[in-house]
Amino acid sequence: MKATITDVAKVAGVSMKTVSRVLNNEPNVAAKTRERVLAVATELKYSPNLAAKGLASSRSYLLALVYDNPSPYYIAKIQSGAIDGCRKFGYHLVPEPLGLPDDAAETTQEEAVHRLLHRLPVDGVILTPPLSDSSGVIKALESMNIPFVLVAPSGQKTGISAVKMDDVQAAREMTNFLIAQGHKSIGFIKGHLEHSATALRYEGFQEAMAEANLKVHDHEVKQGDFSFRSGVVAAEELLEDVNTRPTAIFASNDDMAAGVVSVASRLGIVVPDELSVCGFDDTPLAKILFPQLTTVQQPIYEMGFEAVKILLDPALKNTPALTRNLDFKLVVRDSALIQGS
Repeated sequence: MKATITDVAKVAGVSMKTVSRVLNNEPNVAAKTRERVLAVATELKYSPNLAAKGLASSRSYLLALVYDNPSPYYIAKIQSGAIDGCRKFGYHLVPEPLGLPDDAAETTQEEAVHRLLHRLPVDGVILTPPLSDSSGVIKALESMNIPFVLVAPSGQKTGISAVKMDDVQAAREMTNFLIAQGHKSIGFIKGHLEHSATALRYEGFQEAMAEANLKVHDHEVKQGDFSFRSGVVAAEELLEDVNTRPTAIFASNDDMAAGVVSVASRLGIVVPDELSVCGFDDTPLAKILFPQLTTVQQPIYEMGFEAVKILLDPALKNTPALTRNLDFKLVVRDSALIQGS
C-alpha cells in the first residue's frame, strides 16, 4: 500500500502537522526534526498528493514558465533549473509558449496572458526574454495578482523581482579579450531585435572598442536574430570582401557564431589562424564545433532555479522585490587566436 502522511508521522515520531510543515518547506522546524522527517518520507517513498494539498491550502502547487524564445537550448536550460527548484519546494513546473505574430500589439500579448492563466491556475509565473520586457504581459500579471519573476530584463523595474547577469560587462570583457590578442578590426553580429540582451551586448562591445580607441565601422556590424541561418547571412556579408574583412567576429550567441565558422570554412578562411570567432551562451554546440568556440558562459540554469527560489522560498516570503545578479564566465577555446601561441 502507498504510504500516507500518517505513516510518515508515526515512524518519525512527530505530529502530522509537523510532517506537513516540513514537506511544505515552512519555517520554524528544528533542523534535526526536518532531516528525520525527510529521511522517513524517502524511506517510505511517500509523495504528497498535489490535488489534495491544493484543496487544503487553496494553492495549485504549480508554477508556469511562460516563454517566446527562438533558442531551444536557452529555454531547455531555464526549464531545467526551474524544474529542480520546483522539486525542492514540492511544486511542479508547467512550460507554456506564448507565440504571437511578429506584428502583434502589446494588448494582444496582454490578452493572451489573461486567456492562458484563466484556464491554468498557477501560484506564480517565470517570464523569459523577450516577454520579461513586455509591458503588456507584466500589466496582465499585475492585474491578476499573480506573483512573477523576470528573467534577464533590460533594466531594473521598480517593485518587480528579477534574475539576471551583466550582459554589458560580459560583452565588454569578450571584446577586450579579442583586443588583447591584437585585433583592431572586429566584426559584430547583433541578436534578435526584440531581445533586451541584443542592445546590452552591443553596448558592451561598443564601450570596449571606444576605450581602446578603435573605431566601429558600419560595415563591420550586422543584424542577426540569434539563429544559425542569420549568422551565416551576416558572415557572408562580413567576409565577402577580402579588403574589408575583419580579423575577428564576435557573434551575440553561439548559434550565430557557428554560422560564422561554417561560412569561414566554405570560403577557405582558417579559424583561428586567419579569423578569430567568439560567441555567447556556452551551449553544447560550442564544444561540438571545430575548432571549439570561445564564448561567454551565462548562468542560464541558475537563473531558472533562482527565479523559483524567489517565488517559493519561505525565507523570502515577506521580503520586498529582489534582484539576483548572477556571475558569468569567459570560456576561452580554440576558435579565438592567441597571438604567439
